[in-house]
Amino acid sequence: MLKLKAVEIFASSSAFPSSTQNYKHRIPIRITQTLFALHPNPSFKHFPSIAMASPSATSNDTSSSPSPSLHSAGDVQKIKFCQWCGGTTKHDIPEGEERLRAICTTCGKIAYQNPKMVVGCLVEHDNKVLLCKRKIEPSYGLWTLPAGYLEIGESAMEGAIRETREEANADVEVISPFAQLDIPLIGQTYIIFLAKLKKPHFSPGAESSECQLFSLDEIPFSSLSFSSMVVTLNLYVEDMKAGKPKFHYGTINKRPGTSPSDINAFTLEDHMQS
Repeated sequence: MLKLKAVEIFASSSAFPSSTQNYKHRIPIRITQTLFALHPNPSFKHFPSIAMASPSATSNDTSSSPSPSLHSAGDVQKIKFCQWCGGTTKHDIPEGEERLRAICTTCGKIAYQNPKMVVGCLVEHDNKVLLCKRKIEPSYGLWTLPAGYLEIGESAMEGAIRETREEANADVEVISPFAQLDIPLIGQTYIIFLAKLKKPHFSPGAESSECQLFSLDEIPFSSLSFSSMVVTLNLYVEDMKAGKPKFHYGTINKRPGTSPSDINAFTLEDHMQS
């Protein structure tokens, strides 16, 4: 049975419409559309598309997610020379493809641009989570989970453990995957793991000015570094309020032209949990 229902709600709760509690530092949200359907995988549940707004936002905010046409192959026009032979490139759509590419005029090779994978850990300790204050741009001075780009030759889990060690001088044991969040407009995919400290020791790494454990009610939602952190920590708080963490998948659609530090300029779509 398939049942469609459109709703519009403006609240100060979480991304989950069933919650009736207001939590400290939570961000107002608008639920713009809800789809209830039988999914091929019954262990996953669909949730509404969520448009995050600043505390001063009003219900007549009509901003929406970018259309698929805005999802380009990256800054292909900036690729002027071939990475293999050094020849100049032309910009054209190769036969059988749909996107503009940089094609070498000498050797004919095509430069394909692919998304970057960001991996990190949501570290739990004594019912608190470990956050790092960034000492580098972008988002200097704002709080984040320890995370960074995956390196060639390591698994996503290995990369997440390494980033946690580099940014928080913390040795952790991964418990389970927690979230995969795709950000098509900027070409990034986040994979966040739940982890625990092997020893209760941590300190700022080279890219952090502070490291601190926060209880759920103390998480500085107004001072987080990126939209991905807002989504991840909101989902985690809601899971813990409900009893236990789940696994989440979602697409963060950034509004074109917004900076990484504009943490509320997005919608969360295709949200599933198991």
